[in-house]
Amino acid sequence: MKKSIVGILAHVDAGKTTLAESLLCACGVIERAGRVDHGDAFLDNGDMERKRGITIFSKQARIRWKDVDITLLDTPGHVDFSAEMERTLQVLDAAVLVIDGSDGVQGDVHTLWRLLKRYEVPVFLFVNKMDQPGTDPEKVLTELQKKLDSNITSVGKLLQPGDNEGERETELEHAAMCSEALMEEYLETGELSAENISDTVAERKLFPCFFGSALKQWGITELLDGLNAYLPQPEYPEEFGARVYKIGRDNAGIRLSYLKVTGGSLRVKMPVGNSRSGAGEEIWEEKCDQLRLYNGGSYEAVDTVKAGEVCAVTGLTKTFAGQGLGYESENSTPILEPVLTYRLLLPPEVDPVVALGKLRQLEEEEPQLHVLWQEENREIHMQVMGQVQMEILKNILWERFGLEVEFDAGSIVYKETLAEPVEGIGHFEPLRHYAEVHLLLEPGERGSGLQFASLCSEDMLDRNWQRLILTHLEEKRHVGVLIGSELTDLRILLIAGKAHTKHTEGGDFRQATYRAVRQGMRSGKSILLEPWFSFRLEVPTENLGRAMSDITRMNGSFEAPETEGNNSVLTGSVPVASMGDYGKEVASYTKGHGRLSCTLKGYEPCHNPEEVMAEIGYDPEADVVNPTGSVFCAHGAGFQVSWDQVPEYAHVESGWKPEKEGTKDADGISDAGLQAVNRQQGAIRQTGGGVERIISQEEIEEIFRQTYGKKAEDPHRFRRYHTSSGNRGSYTGSLAGSAGDTGMRKVVPQEKPEEYLLVDGYNIIFAWPELRELAKINLDSARDKLMDILCNYQGYQGCRLILVYDAYKVKDNPGSTMKYHNIEVVYTKEAETADQYIERTTHQLGAKPQKYRVTVATSDALEQMIIWGNGATRMSALGLKAAVEAAGAEYFK
Repeated sequence: MKKSIVGILAHVDAGKTTLAESLLCACGVIERAGRVDHGDAFLDNGDMERKRGITIFSKQARIRWKDVDITLLDTPGHVDFSAEMERTLQVLDAAVLVIDGSDGVQGDVHTLWRLLKRYEVPVFLFVNKMDQPGTDPEKVLTELQKKLDSNITSVGKLLQPGDNEGERETELEHAAMCSEALMEEYLETGELSAENISDTVAERKLFPCFFGSALKQWGITELLDGLNAYLPQPEYPEEFGARVYKIGRDNAGIRLSYLKVTGGSLRVKMPVGNSRSGAGEEIWEEKCDQLRLYNGGSYEAVDTVKAGEVCAVTGLTKTFAGQGLGYESENSTPILEPVLTYRLLLPPEVDPVVALGKLRQLEEEEPQLHVLWQEENREIHMQVMGQVQMEILKNILWERFGLEVEFDAGSIVYKETLAEPVEGIGHFEPLRHYAEVHLLLEPGERGSGLQFASLCSEDMLDRNWQRLILTHLEEKRHVGVLIGSELTDLRILLIAGKAHTKHTEGGDFRQATYRAVRQGMRSGKSILLEPWFSFRLEVPTENLGRAMSDITRMNGSFEAPETEGNNSVLTGSVPVASMGDYGKEVASYTKGHGRLSCTLKGYEPCHNPEEVMAEIGYDPEADVVNPTGSVFCAHGAGFQVSWDQVPEYAHVESGWKPEKEGTKDADGISDAGLQAVNRQQGAIRQTGGGVERIISQEEIEEIFRQTYGKKAEDPHRFRRYHTSSGNRGSYTGSLAGSAGDTGMRKVVPQEKPEEYLLVDGYNIIFAWPELRELAKINLDSARDKLMDILCNYQGYQGCRLILVYDAYKVKDNPGSTMKYHNIEVVYTKEAETADQYIERTTHQLGAKPQKYRVTVATSDALEQMIIWGNGATRMSALGLKAAVEAAGAEYFK
């Protein structure tokens, strides 16, 4: 038995819900098909849906037809709820796109087709309302092939061998032309197998089309037979994975996470989390309390949900629409978004803060609302798709929370971006606090949103601090400096940073990160963006001149007009702000014969930025919530530094210089981004495609002196290495013996002390590329290989080598030390990390510098500073790798 998740999509009034009712009736789920206009539809079971006769929330039903089990997802058709529809596309195995046979391809159909292509969803088409006078299947099919895809093919006769052979032969020939595999089969056998057609449908090279009337239940059986024969059957991995597509609440207010299991199986009380998809987020893991399989308004509680099925889960409090769980490594973001913002008008007796908390619940269920709080005015603003959604929101707020609200006149949602790369610097150092962040802000492609990554070496800034900075970048709605609107289409890269061993707290990096973004935007060349429509305007030919003049007046552009009978068609793009109610104007001057359809194209440079900025009058320096400057400290007190002077006061030099963007590497990082890393202050080592920065000894000494005060220097306490190449602080020589002809010289005490090398095992494994890849397959093998490598290295050097592995998470673990050939391997005890063990050991050995000399191999920058304070020498992970390779080369000469 095949299983498939199928969504039903259509523009408003195409008969989508009526088709869903007919399918349910034909499969025996309901005895009689309900009707939207009668308010008794099985899936439109909400009070507001029945009153208005439209689908507002996506619903699911379960049907069985012959050899296939189908989970049917009915999605909203009205453009105001298109975001709800788009979220559902993420979990579909296939879609049925409903076309109004009397109207043909409308503007909203183009939007749906584009979204189906973006999410790579196989599509079946059902042309509805073919019972109406004047409808012609051949005419509609030709229009679909011309406006959507030439591989849309009528396949009804393919399912009926021996019936009307002439029409069947035509369908076979057209279907065969959709792929090479089908053509080969047709030439060899004169037929097409259902399996090959199904494979071609899965590849989106063939789009089966059916005709009928959902209201009169014509063509329903043929559609079900087509789904049974040609639905693709996806394959799923054994490892658990899931994709959340919706957040909702039941009648009791219990939070529901609607998701599709994309791998393995989901069981009751099974812990799930976002460890792979949560880059820049808080990593969490929660248990699933209940698994529900919904069928209309009712549900069945089950113990297990297998891959390929959708369910609603209780007990998960941190999920959001588009989130990947388990092996799903990425979160998805929708491309449809509101372009109008409205101020919420509350009754005088309602506290805006209380109302904000309730609106956050709605935002969780409908993320595209973008509930915005303006602290200075204590106002709530919301971004919505249109008037119908506003009316629905007002009803929901009244029914669920008892809030009677109104909306003021809407305004356009503008956004800001950059024209060229720029470095942003943020510093936050009031007394007993410290953090500095350097970001590279690069323009991204239109529609790419904000992307975050780190190019900063862990030797410069510890991994935990870097993850914290990425979290702060993702948690905030960053605003620009032109009108204070949201930033978009930027790639923000962490290229440098600095923490203090004693005074840095997490909140310090939040302040430094926010200020770095603002300082970068203030320093760079900003661009104001506005939403644009793609339009299709069909008017009588005698009105063409008026139409062209109007589009030009609205600062739009259009292609050469096309003639269709007595009408002319204009296609092009125009700013949303200019369009207004032009649809009503078209109906007026064409006396009802004109037709305008618009779809959101995306954000493009604003056509009148000066006017918009003058009208809004935003002053970035007066925005105390989003400061552009930084806070530095001198003489025991913090002081403010304006954005333009921050680079002069900064404590770290990233080395980035503004240059033209050139080619990009495989990860999409531009030359400018790579130059930021390659010019960082201090020595750079590049190994296996990775970039590592080695903190200089002088930097650590200065940080140590600032933290603990100047101490008397012991000549036996430090070791410094200098190379003839001019790189500082990079250890590549032997732990014992002469540096030979490497250009190094070593300062040693009069009496040679015993050499110790302490190695942070997991830090090395995940820093060396070959061990990291091995660890992904088998961590035990990676540990064993590192132990063998270090055994050889110890044999070359003659030092006492201690390899330390974390075992602090193992309950009741007493810790252990074992001899592995010629090295010692330590597994730490419960609640003791490798860092703590190494710090304690270096402190004990460092107390006798004449007797012991200790080197610690780790790329943890914070750990490096601590062990330096204990009198030990630090070596980075890649420094150890280079030393191992150098020693091996010397041995085999």
